[in-house]
Amino acid sequence: MMTPAGYDYFDHEADLGIIGRGDTLEQSFVQAARAVFANMADLSKVTPAQTVAIEFEEDDQELALVRWLNALIGEARTNGLVFAQFNLRRNHNHWIGSASGEPWQDEFERGTEVKGATLTMLSVKKTNQGWESRCVVDV
Repeated sequence: MMTPAGYDYFDHEADLGIIGRGDTLEQSFVQAARAVFANMADLSKVTPAQTVAIEFEEDDQELALVRWLNALIGEARTNGLVFAQFNLRRNHNHWIGSASGEPWQDEFERGTEVKGATLTMLSVKKTNQGWESRCVVDV
């Protein structure tokens, strides 16, 4: 499946592997979040009408990816939202982000719901092309 530059998918038995790529670590996390939500809905149809803040402490970059994605999934589920725009920055181990979207609507062509990010095949690394963040998400 061809996807926009910045995120991609990989096969994993019953679940789904996501990949986020970016020039910075934070950009790769943002693209990983886009991959999660693009699997659930057509993000081009989502208006960034509501914004939620995400903030957490995490020293480990790999665990930070899982915390970021699970915080977003939790906020979306709790508030009945689908997110299409993401921002993230960090200061050492302090991560501050936001996600913008709107309430679920039928026109978003709901895909497969993502229940959560897992530690399976978790990897965050710097490559020759920038940063790559990946993990398996439970669908």
